[in-house]
Amino acid sequence: MRCPLTLLLVVLLLPFGAPAHNLETGKPLPKVAIAEQGELLLKNEKFSYKFWDSSQLPGKIHLVLHIAAQASASEMNAAMIEALKKINLPAKYYQTTTIINENDALFGSGPSFARNWVENHKRIYPGSQFILDAHSSVLQAWHLQPKGSAIIVLDAKGRVRYVREGALSLEEIQQVSDLLHRLLPGGAT
Repeated sequence: MRCPLTLLLVVLLLPFGAPAHNLETGKPLPKVAIAEQGELLLKNEKFSYKFWDSSQLPGKIHLVLHIAAQASASEMNAAMIEALKKINLPAKYYQTTTIINENDALFGSGPSFARNWVENHKRIYPGSQFILDAHSSVLQAWHLQPKGSAIIVLDAKGRVRYVREGALSLEEIQQVSDLLHRLLPGGAT
């Protein structure tokens, strides 16, 4: 009888909502590479994939969106993506990188859902970077929550400046937008 009561007390005292990820503000992302699938390229209306790793991110300011290959996860931060379209950051200094965890799809949807989604979005947003992760490599390396969405802002040196798992509030979307503007050279737009 004591063991269940002790277990209940431990569970009740755990901090809910504490981040499970291992991303630290001011530090680079933990290194991760994706050899199978990887970065989606579109050239002459033909798709191909190439090896991708997180060490390629420094050089520009990035908003990294990591999502499960589920409609609910892609909708979770749709408002942030809409805000990015409106603020129209200069491609010389900024890039959106979307990493789709193909291994975290709804039962029965298979890998074709993720591939179709990412290829469609690459056509719509050719300047954005899309990464297809077939084995949850990024999720595991960064200790992200499965079946969800994460927003990560990196400065041009590849250091984490903001990280949040789950849906962003309108206030958080504004904070991210303001941060992206501040990270531009001279705070330029």
